Amino acid sequence: MLTEAHRLRAESLRLYGLLAHWAEIEESTWVERLLNWEEAERARRSLERRLGDAHIGRFKPLADFDWDWPQQCDRLAVTELMGLEFLKTAANAILVGASGLGKSMIAQNITYQAVLNGHTALFTTAGQLLGELAALDSDSALRRRLRHYTAPALLVIDEVGYLSYSNRHADLLFELINRRHEQKSTLLTTNKSFAEWSEVFPNAACVVALIDRLVHNAEIIAIKGKSYRQKEAQERAEYRANQRKTTKKGAA
Repeated sequence: MLTEAHRLRAESLRLYGLLAHWAEIEESTWVERLLNWEEAERARRSLERRLGDAHIGRFKPLADFDWDWPQQCDRLAVTELMGLEFLKTAANAILVGASGLGKSMIAQNITYQAVLNGHTALFTTAGQLLGELAALDSDSALRRRLRHYTAPALLVIDEVGYLSYSNRHADLLFELINRRHEQKSTLLTTNKSFAEWSEVFPNAACVVALIDRLVHNAEIIAIKGKSYRQKEAQERAEYRANQRKTTKKGAA
């Protein structure tokens, strides 16, 4: 026997043909299976679409993160970000640290977790974002693209600080952050302290206001230590050297 809950599910799925014949199928047993199939398939397609839109790229799961390698990294704070509570209050998150310490890896995992939990998200680099916005040659095109970057519940801007930008780039980033301020969450990774952002955006008048909006109601996590990528490169080099020695001894 179908219930009012079944009918509401059919309405949510917009199965209007089914609803038009509801009185005829009230005793049917197959409707429950149909509703389950439709809900599961639409959830799968929605997840697939949102993952594609997020542009996360390939990344290692956080389970592979070597928490013992950084000299400083607040694991509890990262775990809380993975819980996505900050999205509920439109708070920001900022990961600060030198290159090779896993900032991007953490940011990608948080983005992926957001998508899995039904949120819209977008992962991009500062260079790609600002380069694209600055290249637009009409006000209407710029407004459309700003709306595109303002829309996601979570916007992740990776690698701020690896390049220097013009005043126009700084103004565009300020405009975007200002639009998202207290409305949507922004996660940012940077290899520069905020005191060094004048080097990233030299002579830009909006830097102080930009930082002010970013850090307002933000979780700031500092990661300190030596580059993990350099550690892996050194280990690979040592492994190859040992392999060559072994091969040479075997040949002798």
